[in-house]
Formats: sequence, structure tokens, C-alpha cells
Amino acid sequence: MDENFSHFSEPRSMTPRFRTWLLHIGLLIITFITAAIAGILYPFGAIDTLPTDDPRTFSEIVDFIISLPSRYGHLIYTAIHSLLTDSTTFSYGVSFSASLLFILLCHEMGHYIACRIYKVDATLPFFIPTPPMIGPAGTFGAFIKITSPMPSRKAIFDIGVAGPIAGFIALIPVSIIGLLTMQTLPPERLRYAGGIMFSDPLFTQIIAYIFGIDLTYAVGNAFTSAAWVGLLVTALNLIPSGQLDGGHAIFAVFGVKVHRWTGRIAFVVMALLSILGAYYFNSPSGFLIAVLLGIMMRVKHPEPWDTSPIGTERTIVAVLTLLIFVLSFTPFPIKIL
Repeated sequence: MDENFSHFSEPRSMTPRFRTWLLHIGLLIITFITAAIAGILYPFGAIDTLPTDDPRTFSEIVDFIISLPSRYGHLIYTAIHSLLTDSTTFSYGVSFSASLLFILLCHEMGHYIACRIYKVDATLPFFIPTPPMIGPAGTFGAFIKITSPMPSRKAIFDIGVAGPIAGFIALIPVSIIGLLTMQTLPPERLRYAGGIMFSDPLFTQIIAYIFGIDLTYAVGNAFTSAAWVGLLVTALNLIPSGQLDGGHAIFAVFGVKVHRWTGRIAFVVMALLSILGAYYFNSPSGFLIAVLLGIMMRVKHPEPWDTSPIGTERTIVAVLTLLIFVLSFTPFPIKIL
């Protein structure tokens, strides 16, 4: 997702050691497992996670809270058992996890390869596994850590935009496969009341229109869910703030002052959207993004050695990257109905 820039007095080797490979591969495998479990749980999968009881009195609420750990443990056990014993569930979970990690891996390798081209020292991608339901889709994504100074604004730009461009290209076939294999249900069989509804970004709507797919009564699958998460990750990273990928691009194109103000504007806009989302759709997700942008707004972007302009070609790429943001972003991604 975003990269951490820091300065070291001694250069580090860019060649990962065997122990380093084991760490990164281990995190990737764990994330694959947690994402596969999350993929078969509602709202991405068919295993219901919504509570059936409705505590009202104080004692009922206390009992409900106390029972949450055992409920969660039973839910995860049920999901793992279903993965291991039912071939359809296994295929669904693996398809979701593999598709999502493919998108995230392409995103981070875009950054990593750009770093290698500029001889900027960077780690391999760190994948972040999280307990299913506690972390979105079983993961908080991935990141690389840059451990040497950036040589130029061109390097900052190329390294910053390489990730979201690579990730966006990777999610295109995933999204198309998902849309072409979607099933449609009559309105009475769709679960809306008391459930979660995902808003379709402009990219999904355009692809569906091209293939003549009506999204109104379509039911998402493992591939569309993975593509939706990938689009959300792409949009969040391209917000022009701090050391998000969009922040790197804005800094490289316009410099320090514009970078500072776009970060502030992004925070205000997201804060307003989060209030509207909570009021109209009962969705608190926008507040988490606003908090992230509030933190990013206060992070100073490091200056490169070479501050010369990035040139016309990269300015055109910046416009194309803005187009990717427009295609990926939706103001209210989650609606709780």
C-alpha cells in the first residue's frame, strides 16, 4: 500500500537473504489462509455471520458481549471445517484468496520493481494477515518498506504510481471473470434487509455495461468480491495525501505546498463523506478512512536529492493515474441496510 521512507547512514544490500524469503513467504501463506476463510464468510461468502438474537435488556447485552469470543471461535471452526470438507466452499475460498492476493502482490511488486530500477533499497512485500471479520477480507493488505533516500522527484513518481497501475491492471481480468460468471436472482431472493450492500465503482459499472450485464439483481462471487476489494485498495492508495501512493504522485508533480493542501482537502472531504455515509447508510467505514487521512496529513514527505520537474510524459501518466482513481473510487463503498 504505502511505503515508509527512512534514511540510513549505511547502505543495505538489495538482495534478500534466505531467512528474509522465509519470513515474507510465511506471511503470504498465512494471509492466504485468513483471506480464504474470510472469503467464505458473509458478506463475501455464504456462511452467515449475522447474529440471530436481539439483546435488549442490560443483562442480555452483557451476556451477548461475554459470548462473543466463543461465538467467534465456533464461527471460525465452522468455516475451516467447511473449507476442508466441502469442495464447493473450498473452491470459493481459494478463488477469493488467490484473486485478492494476486492483485495485492502485483500492486506491491510494481513498487518493488520500480525501486530496483532506480536502485532504491526496499524490502520484499510484507503481507498483513488478520483474523477473519476483524480485518477486512482477512488481511490489511501489504506494504513494502523503502530503506534508502529517494534520488529524484521522477523516482518518487514512478515508484509511487507503479503500484496502483500494476494492481489495477491485475484486477481487470479478475473483475471480467467475476462479472461473466455472476448469477442473477429475483428481487425476493436477494438479501438486503439488515445486510451489507457493496457499492459498485464506476469501473465495474462500465465493464458490466460493455458485456451487457445487469448488476441490479446480480449476485457477487469470489472473483467480483476480490476485484471489489482490489478497487477499494487502489482508490484508498491514490488519495492525494501523506505517503499514500497518490500523495507521492502529487508531491512529485506539484511539490511540497500543493501536497500539503491536497492532504488537508482530502481529509475534509472524507470527513464530510463519512458523516453522510453514517447518516444515510448507517456505515461507519468512512470514519476509519478519515482517521487514516488525518494521520497521513501530518506526515511530512521527505525531499529527494534531485528536485527537477518530472516532465511531460510523466504528467500524462499522472492524468491516467487520476483516471484510475475516478474509476476505482466510490464515496460510499459499504451500505448497511
